[in-house]
Amino acid sequence: MERLNLIIKNKDELIQNGESPTDREARSLLLESIEFALKEINPNRLIKSQIKYNDEKLNIMDTYINLNKFNNIFVIGGGKAGGSMAQALEEILDDKITDGIVNVPEGTEGKYSTDVIKVHGSSHPIPSQDGVSGVERMMDLVKKANENDLIICLISGGGSALMPFPIDEVTLDEKQSITKKLLLAGANINELNAVRKHLSKFKGGWLAKKAYPATLIGLILSDVVGDPLDVIASGPTVPDTSRFKDAIFVLEKYDIWKDVSNSIKEYFKNGEKGFISDTPKPNESIFQKVQNFIIGNNRLACLKVEKKLKSMRVDTHFLTSFLEGESRHAGLFYSALALENYSNRNNFSNPKAIIMGGETTVTVVGKGRGGRNQEAILSAATKICGLEGVAIASIGTDGIDGPTDAAGSIADGKSLLRAEEKDLSPYDSIRNNDSYNFFNRINDLIFTGLTGTNVNDIAAIIVMPNRE
Repeated sequence: MERLNLIIKNKDELIQNGESPTDREARSLLLESIEFALKEINPNRLIKSQIKYNDEKLNIMDTYINLNKFNNIFVIGGGKAGGSMAQALEEILDDKITDGIVNVPEGTEGKYSTDVIKVHGSSHPIPSQDGVSGVERMMDLVKKANENDLIICLISGGGSALMPFPIDEVTLDEKQSITKKLLLAGANINELNAVRKHLSKFKGGWLAKKAYPATLIGLILSDVVGDPLDVIASGPTVPDTSRFKDAIFVLEKYDIWKDVSNSIKEYFKNGEKGFISDTPKPNESIFQKVQNFIIGNNRLACLKVEKKLKSMRVDTHFLTSFLEGESRHAGLFYSALALENYSNRNNFSNPKAIIMGGETTVTVVGKGRGGRNQEAILSAATKICGLEGVAIASIGTDGIDGPTDAAGSIADGKSLLRAEEKDLSPYDSIRNNDSYNFFNRINDLIFTGLTGTNVNDIAAIIVMPNRE
């Protein structure tokens, strides 16, 4: 039985931080609905709800696969949800699995119970040698597979960093350096993965090419806005739509190209000129033996928030699961939506909620500590200061917001007033990218611990009606 705790650990304290009954109710509605969504998108639950095995037939989202055709079933993959997915799949298929290994965030290996599939720890977001070792063992299994075998690849957010397998021309240190630079520059996941795919022997469709002629199935938990299969975990099981020139463009865009090692520059330039084979493309026949299934994504998580809020008699509006952009700008957008509804609070009797999902980015210019969700909420808090019955929260569904131990944060109209009593300036904190320390001082950080899943971020706004 999986032991991951998806409960918001400090939920009661966060609710009591509301200074009025109305504020506490708004906070409670947000936290209860977010907590419900985290439970519902547990990868173990998603796998078991969408994958069935009966009479030698594997049913994946209405697709039936006859397992009698295969001599061996190998399970590989990685990501923040890899352990939970592996445990669920092993419980479904039991002794049908021949062998397997998945890479998961280091320190979480012991949280899963598997007999056949090895759960191997690796580092995130910066790749490590442990991750390389895990992928090497995966490739050993892939080499064993032939046309009568089935390979199931479990893919989830964080998979790019957790499954490193650098090209021979580039060292792991060089790959670590370029990853750090792109993260600090605020590159989005599409841009980051365009570079990583062209430094890998595993991602960007290379796994599919090396697995051929075996049958390959990808079970995917999406952490990328819009669910582009070639971007999620850098798309090891799908054709790559990016090219060497795209990777160079990203590095030039963020002014990193001049600092890139000579070996990477030479490799990318030779690739752009056609001297080196690009990643596998859509017209290649190898992909005829590949099927990919998205078993969960950000939209599903947002709909779970909506479902819970409706059950609590909240009038909800699910706005988008495609939210992107600079975090502090997203926060101003949240506050604009809150203010619009607050101005109309005399005309509704039930609480109003707006739900959004996606993933914003932070361009780090300060020396503080924070994450994209915390920075967005701090930015939003500057515009709702003093309002009664307005609360906004945002979390990373993996339980980690940036390089912090918080999933995100929550604020209401009185949060900045409490901060003033501690001589905290929201504007100084935003300028210094120090949202974590700001919210930590007023006890408005949301703590879940590692959730074992990752489907981007969830943001929600509650506006209470005027009951006077």
